[in-house]
Amino acid sequence: MQHDSLHILLADDDKDDRLFFKYAIEELKIKTRVTTVNDGVQLMEYLNQPDVELPHVVFLDLNMPRKGGIQCLKEIRSDKKFKDLSIAIYSTSGSEKDIEESFVQGANIYITKP
Repeated sequence: MQHDSLHILLADDDKDDRLFFKYAIEELKIKTRVTTVNDGVQLMEYLNQPDVELPHVVFLDLNMPRKGGIQCLKEIRSDKKFKDLSIAIYSTSGSEKDIEESFVQGANIYITKP
Protein backbone atom coordinates (compact mmCIF):
# COMPACT_ATOMS: atom_id res chain seq x y z
CA MET A 1 0.00 0.00 0.00
CA GLN A 2 1.20 3.48 -0.86
CA HIS A 3 0.14 5.78 1.96
CA ASP A 4 2.73 8.42 1.09
CA SER A 5 0.75 9.69 -1.90
CA LEU A 6 -2.74 10.98 -2.59
CA HIS A 7 -4.69 8.25 -4.39
CA ILE A 8 -7.18 9.71 -6.86
CA LEU A 9 -9.70 7.65 -8.81
CA LEU A 10 -11.27 9.15 -11.93
CA ALA A 11 -14.37 7.64 -13.55
CA ASP A 12 -14.89 9.20 -16.99
CA ASP A 13 -15.90 7.66 -20.32
CA ASP A 14 -14.02 10.28 -22.39
CA LYS A 15 -10.45 9.16 -23.16
CA ASP A 16 -9.25 12.74 -23.79
CA ASP A 17 -10.77 13.99 -20.53
CA ARG A 18 -8.99 11.20 -18.63
CA LEU A 19 -5.69 12.17 -20.27
CA PHE A 20 -6.12 15.91 -19.59
CA PHE A 21 -7.07 15.13 -15.99
CA LYS A 22 -3.92 13.05 -15.47
CA TYR A 23 -1.76 15.83 -16.96
CA ALA A 24 -3.36 18.41 -14.67
CA ILE A 25 -2.85 16.24 -11.58
CA GLU A 26 0.82 15.70 -12.51
CA GLU A 27 1.28 19.49 -12.27
CA LEU A 28 0.38 19.46 -8.57
CA LYS A 29 3.22 19.89 -6.13
CA ILE A 30 2.11 16.87 -4.10
CA LYS A 31 2.76 13.19 -4.68
CA THR A 32 -0.26 11.62 -6.35
CA ARG A 33 -1.33 8.33 -7.84
CA VAL A 34 -4.17 8.39 -10.37
CA THR A 35 -6.30 5.38 -11.25
CA THR A 36 -8.82 5.70 -14.06
CA VAL A 37 -11.87 3.70 -15.09
CA ASN A 38 -14.01 4.13 -18.20
CA ASP A 39 -17.51 4.08 -16.75
CA GLY A 40 -19.67 3.56 -13.69
CA VAL A 41 -19.72 -0.23 -13.99
CA GLN A 42 -15.91 -0.35 -13.91
CA LEU A 43 -15.89 2.12 -11.01
CA MET A 44 -18.13 -0.04 -8.85
CA GLU A 45 -16.24 -3.20 -9.81
CA TYR A 46 -12.99 -1.50 -8.77
CA LEU A 47 -14.36 -0.21 -5.46
CA ASN A 48 -15.93 -3.57 -4.58
CA GLN A 49 -12.80 -5.64 -5.10
CA PRO A 50 -11.83 -7.55 -1.97
CA ASP A 51 -8.94 -5.88 -0.14
CA VAL A 52 -8.90 -2.88 -2.51
CA GLU A 53 -7.06 0.18 -1.22
CA LEU A 54 -9.78 2.80 -1.41
CA PRO A 55 -8.82 6.10 -3.02
CA HIS A 56 -8.73 9.30 -1.02
CA VAL A 57 -11.03 10.97 -3.52
CA VAL A 58 -13.16 9.88 -6.47
CA PHE A 59 -13.74 12.25 -9.38
CA LEU A 60 -16.98 11.11 -10.96
CA ASP A 61 -18.37 12.15 -14.33
CA LEU A 62 -22.17 12.35 -14.43
CA ASN A 63 -22.82 11.29 -18.01
CA MET A 64 -21.32 7.87 -18.66
CA PRO A 65 -22.64 4.84 -20.55
CA ARG A 66 -23.79 1.68 -18.77
CA LYS A 67 -23.99 3.35 -15.34
CA GLY A 68 -24.08 7.10 -14.79
CA GLY A 69 -22.51 9.17 -12.07
CA ILE A 70 -25.66 9.74 -10.01
CA GLN A 71 -26.39 6.02 -9.92
CA CYS A 72 -22.80 5.35 -8.78
CA LEU A 73 -23.05 8.10 -6.19
CA LYS A 74 -26.23 6.56 -4.76
CA GLU A 75 -24.60 3.11 -4.58
CA ILE A 76 -21.46 4.47 -2.91
CA ARG A 77 -23.39 6.47 -0.33
CA SER A 78 -25.61 3.50 0.51
CA ASP A 79 -22.62 1.31 1.45
CA LYS A 80 -21.09 1.87 4.89
CA LYS A 81 -17.62 0.76 3.77
CA PHE A 82 -17.45 3.92 1.61
CA LYS A 83 -18.68 6.33 4.32
CA ASP A 84 -15.35 8.22 4.44
CA LEU A 85 -14.86 8.37 0.67
CA SER A 86 -14.73 11.91 -0.72
CA ILE A 87 -16.56 12.33 -4.00
CA ALA A 88 -16.11 15.18 -6.45
CA ILE A 89 -18.58 15.31 -9.30
CA TYR A 90 -16.60 16.33 -12.37
CA SER A 91 -18.92 17.11 -15.27
CA THR A 92 -19.47 19.28 -18.33
CA SER A 93 -22.96 19.98 -17.02
CA GLY A 94 -23.47 23.27 -15.23
CA SER A 95 -27.17 22.56 -14.79
CA GLU A 96 -28.52 23.63 -11.40
CA LYS A 97 -30.64 20.47 -11.39
CA ASP A 98 -27.53 18.27 -11.80
CA ILE A 99 -25.62 20.24 -9.17
CA GLU A 100 -28.47 20.05 -6.65
CA GLU A 101 -29.07 16.34 -7.28
CA SER A 102 -25.35 15.65 -6.81
CA PHE A 103 -25.30 17.31 -3.40
CA VAL A 104 -28.60 15.71 -2.35
CA GLN A 105 -27.12 12.29 -3.18
CA GLY A 106 -23.98 12.98 -1.12
CA ALA A 107 -21.32 14.56 -3.32
CA ASN A 108 -18.72 16.58 -1.44
CA ILE A 109 -18.06 19.03 -4.26
CA TYR A 110 -19.23 19.74 -7.81
CA ILE A 111 -16.66 20.83 -10.41
CA THR A 112 -17.60 21.88 -13.91
CA LYS A 113 -15.09 20.73 -16.52
CA PRO A 114 -13.34 23.54 -18.37
